[in-house]
Amino acid sequence: MKRITTAVLLVTSFFAFSQQKSQAKRNSFSTKDKTIIVYTTAENTKLRLTQTDKLSFSSSKQPLETEISVFVEPTKTFQSFMGIGGAITDASAEVFARLSKEKQQELLNAYYDKEKGIGYSLLRTTIHSSDFSSGSYTYIEEGDSDLKTFNIDHDRKYRIPMIKEAIKTAGGKLLLYVSPWSPPAFMKSTGNMLKGGTLRPEYSQAWANYYAKFIKAYEKEGMPIWGLTVQNEPMATQTWESCIYTAEAERDFLKNFLGPTLKKEGLGDKKIVVWDHNRDLMNQRANVIFSDPEASKYAWGMGFHWYETWAGGAPMFENVQKVNEAYPTKNLLFTEGCVEKFDAKKYQFWANGERYGTNMIHDFNNGTVGWTDWNILLDQNGGPNHVGNFCFAPIHADTKTGELIYTPSYYYIGHFSKFIRPDAKRVSTAVSRSSLISTSFLNKDGKMVTIVMNQGEKNVTYNLIIANEKTVIEIPAHGIQTLVY
Repeated sequence: MKRITTAVLLVTSFFAFSQQKSQAKRNSFSTKDKTIIVYTTAENTKLRLTQTDKLSFSSSKQPLETEISVFVEPTKTFQSFMGIGGAITDASAEVFARLSKEKQQELLNAYYDKEKGIGYSLLRTTIHSSDFSSGSYTYIEEGDSDLKTFNIDHDRKYRIPMIKEAIKTAGGKLLLYVSPWSPPAFMKSTGNMLKGGTLRPEYSQAWANYYAKFIKAYEKEGMPIWGLTVQNEPMATQTWESCIYTAEAERDFLKNFLGPTLKKEGLGDKKIVVWDHNRDLMNQRANVIFSDPEASKYAWGMGFHWYETWAGGAPMFENVQKVNEAYPTKNLLFTEGCVEKFDAKKYQFWANGERYGTNMIHDFNNGTVGWTDWNILLDQNGGPNHVGNFCFAPIHADTKTGELIYTPSYYYIGHFSKFIRPDAKRVSTAVSRSSLISTSFLNKDGKMVTIVMNQGEKNVTYNLIIANEKTVIEIPAHGIQTLVY
């Protein structure tokens, strides 16, 4: 008996050692012979994703407290990176259609080409209309609960052609997910797609069938759907298309209708994302849905937005961390953010870009796997939008002149999306002073990407330290840098 036990222990120890060795090999990263390429964007300069330095590592000693340092520990890795992207809404597609062929290609390259642009790999779109459409519409005739009249002809004019061009420019593959803003009016308690209301219980199955019909219709057009969110902003009664679900209502719709229906329709591989609203209430929603085994089995993870800051509060990044800690097997996906209250005088308002950089760094450091901006393109009025909810996009088109206007937000997003590629692993990163914030990812090709952001009024000189190696870098005031090494 003792011999058998000893043998088992030896085998177990050997297996554990092999696993550790394998893990160490996967996590191995050396600074030896590495060159650090620095890309910089900064206010009051001409630097826009511009290569500004080429550095090398040298020996490092104990840093002083008076120095500012960014510490990267490559052996400590966390979540896998899914991608970064934006939404092609009806508004984006309508504006796109008004551009010249040359400007259309410029826009597509700017977002989806890894070399010429910032290499978006995610794409969100809507299930029928949202506020960023020229009007409300659905894919069925009003009252058709059997969905006999279902068709996506509306989307063939603008939206589908643009999505197909985006996929083509991205090399034939984009991770596409879809979100509804409201069920058809007759399915709701208010009889109105706008201004909130709830899904009437007797239409739960018909509404679940609607998702399946939409996914199949889009896939038949050659646009594979990766996943879907249950409902955009389920706790917001908006002047536009909106529908309210309490946590319990979303849980029950997911487990009793949407999840089983997708499975029955052969769509069980589609990833279902719950919540799709702000960080403020995400913990309660996670508790209700993820603690119910029957609902949780259908939920890939949780989506969230950044608009909890609408009342002037600070972003609640710690709530993202708390969901990640409580439900580590569930994924976190930033599904929407934009700068509200459009003003053409603020196209180049630098704080708009910094808002993106700050949110992205904190969200990734708290466990988020992917990050999706809202409209990729809007016109010179911040629309079209059928309820006057005009907003900023990273790129605007002046439809009078045909020109594209690039805002700071575009470049800030690009500091992440151009360099961090799908399946990268986030790597432990910390800073010694609050004047800087930072995150790092290790790409599958072995290249490390560290992003450093300075929101202060002064240039900052800092050390990048890995083990006993370092390099010294200067970042301009109100600047963001990507270090690739």
